This record gives sequence, C-alpha cells and structure tokens, in this order.
Amino acid sequence: MKSWGIKRIDTDRTFYPMYVYAGTSAGRSESEMKIGNVTLDNNIILAPMAGVSDLPFRLLCREQGAGLVCTEMVSAKAIYYKNKNTDTLMATLPGERPVSLQLFGSDADIISEMAAAIEERPFDILDFNLGCPVPKVTRNGEGSALMREPKRVEEIITKTVRAIHKPMTVKIRKGFSEDEINAVEIARIAESAGAAAVAVHGRTREQFYTGKADWDIIRQVKEAVNIPVIGNGDVDSPQTAKRMLEETGCDGVMVGRAAKGNPWLFRQIQAYLEDGTLLPPPSPDEVKTMMLRHARMQVEYKGEYIGIREMRAHISWYTAGFPGSSRLRAAVNQVETLSELEVLLQERFSV
Repeated sequence: MKSWGIKRIDTDRTFYPMYVYAGTSAGRSESEMKIGNVTLDNNIILAPMAGVSDLPFRLLCREQGAGLVCTEMVSAKAIYYKNKNTDTLMATLPGERPVSLQLFGSDADIISEMAAAIEERPFDILDFNLGCPVPKVTRNGEGSALMREPKRVEEIITKTVRAIHKPMTVKIRKGFSEDEINAVEIARIAESAGAAAVAVHGRTREQFYTGKADWDIIRQVKEAVNIPVIGNGDVDSPQTAKRMLEETGCDGVMVGRAAKGNPWLFRQIQAYLEDGTLLPPPSPDEVKTMMLRHARMQVEYKGEYIGIREMRAHISWYTAGFPGSSRLRAAVNQVETLSELEVLLQERFSV
C-alpha cells in the first residue's frame, strides 16, 4: 500500500504515536489573519468536531485551503489521568500547521497544569471549549454549561494564559438558552483574562445544531472586544462566508458541518473572498480520488479495523446527493477491509 506519510513508531517497548507527513501546506492568501503571534494563511478555519476533525481529515482540509485547523476536543482530566487515547487525539503533523489543539474541562487548576504539560507538543494555538452541547459533557459542568459560570470561565482562562506561552483562544456559543444570552459578557471576560481570540457559534446550547444561527450575536461580540472574532454557524458556501464577514464584521469564518465530505469548500471560499471567483464543485472523479486517499490515510493512521469503520460515515458525507448513493452507502457499511472498499468505490461510484 502506498504510504501517505503517516507513520507509527514504537519506542522503548511502549507504543507512542509519532507522525511524519510528507506533504505541503496551503499557499498564503491576501486574507491572512493573526491570532497572537501566529499568522494564518487566511481567515477560513476548520471547526473542531468530535469524530470528524481527526488528523487525516485535518490534513485534507489544510491541503484544500483551510487557514487553520483544529483538533477534536481533548479532556484535560483525561490527560491528567494519562488516558492512552489522548495521545492519538493530540497528535499533529507539520503539514497541517498552523493547528489549534482544543481542551475541555471545568477545573481551572487541572486545565492550566495540563496545558503547560502539553505545550511542547507541535501545535500552535490552544483553544478552550465553551461550546460543546452534548449532555455527557454539559452534565459535568463542562463545554457550553460553563457559559453559566462567568467567574469560573475567568479563572480558567486567567490561569491557563499565565501557564503557557502559546496563544489561547476560546470557542463559545450565543448562550446556554434563549433566557441566558451572554456571549458578549463571556467574550469580554475572555479578552480581559488574556485570550487571543474568540470564536462565536450563533446558537444556544438548547438549540444544539438546529434552527438558524444568530449572526447578530457575532456582530455584538465583535463590537464589544478588540481581539479577533471568528464567526461560526451556517457557513456552508462561499456566498454565506462572505455574507457573514460583511454582516457581522468578524475577522474570520469557521466552517463546521458543511466541511464533512467536502474539504474542497475551503478553496472555494478562499477564491470567492479573494476575487469573487466561484470555483466549480469537484467532479465525480475528484470525489472518488479524495475518498480513496482519505480511506488509505485513515487506515494507515488508525489501523484497518477502526479506519474502515470510521470511513463509513465519511463516505456517506462525500457521496450525499449522488445518484445511487444510498445503495452505495449500504454496501460500504458491509465492507471490512481497505481492499474491499477500494474495489467497491472503483466499481460502483460513477456518474
């Protein structure tokens, strides 16, 4: 199998993942952006998404023009208790930099101590999660539940900023509920505590990902703070990206669910923002090639058993809207090996 540059190395009889990427990063854009002392090629950012923004997908999005990519969120407590899965979640490669590593938690001492403990890892920005809406996170007072505790937020950011040298950013929501809209307050706290930027998702925790994102709250945050503000929510095309920048005045746009199965979206947004060019969607052959590359990288990174099973979801996103996609997805769900998947895509994905 051709190597995609992602390698695992055993050292001292203890498995520890070390990665090398033999690739090139995206070119610099006129719309470059700075977060602290980190310069991004452009202001189009891949959102952290659990189960999606792993290392192979980040590499593909960076290659396609993302100015910054972000890891899946990592529990500060899991790092503290030396959970073996955190090494995989925190692994980064030169080809995806600049890259942001996202932590979540609620204990200021543990978060700041673990941030300092991992700072030597090759990431560029530390992000803190105040936006995750899932119950297993919010029940512990973490993620978007922290929006209800401004004093704790201030303590976490203050201690963490003091503990590290890399810039720290914060990802927040509009608020916990429609009765608790406090994004402006939390953004001001983050700025005064030393955060280098804030990303604002224009939905409350109660909304999860339903309904329409409120871009006006992004505008309000931008008007309230002097640090860069990144808008998040309903950016699913070059046109919506430009409209968000124009309507809110935000400094950058964050692309989340719309990037699933569509890493090309970053180059499309970048071209449109630069000179109004609307690039065509990828051809079926480009989609097939990307799926095969992604699958090979996923298997090389995570092994065949896990890699193939995780690719089932990615392939459903890549093929959405194509004729016969439901039958193809059903067939993909029965595949067990990379060679089977390669044969299936070569034979049955055609338009």
